[in-house]
Order: sequence, then structure tokens, then C-alpha cells
Amino acid sequence: MPKRDEAIILTPGSLYKIKSLEARDKPMETIGIFKGYAAVAHDTALVIELDKSHGDDKGRLRLILSHMIISIDVLKAEKEKVEKEAESNAVYFG
Repeated sequence: MPKRDEAIILTPGSLYKIKSLEARDKPMETIGIFKGYAAVAHDTALVIELDKSHGDDKGRLRLILSHMIISIDVLKAEKEKVEKEAESNAVYFG
């Protein structure tokens, strides 16, 4: 269980099931690997690589606008990768 003050973030490589608005009476369900975020006009979208449950669409990328999301289930979480600045880019004074 995460500490109370830790932010929960979506991590690339994690498997999620996302329900989003599709029609008034039925949400769209997307299951796949989170690839990152994309800018769509003035909104942000989640980029999901569809899994085998989507049949012939497996491997396609689906962009889900953030304001359309109803729920996100974490099916398999990957650890967040912290990128360290390369030593060759470091600046030293002295």
C-alpha cells in the first residue's frame, strides 16, 4: 500500500482496464498497456496499446481523452523508472 503522501501516477508499461464514455447507456472498455500521454487539441489523452481482448485491433494505439475517463483499474503495475541525468551532461564548478 502506498504511503499516504505519495502521488499515484500511471506508469508506462503497466496494464490497465479503462472505462470511458462511448454512448449514453454503455461505456467503452479498453484493456492494454499504457504508453504515455498525447496532446489532442487543448486536451490530454492516455495512449493505450490494445491487448488481445480487442481481437484484430490488438497492438493498435487508442487515445482516450482524459475528460472521457470513468474509471481506471490497475491490472499489472510497473515500477516508475527514474531517469538519472547522464554524467557527461553534468556541470562542475570549482
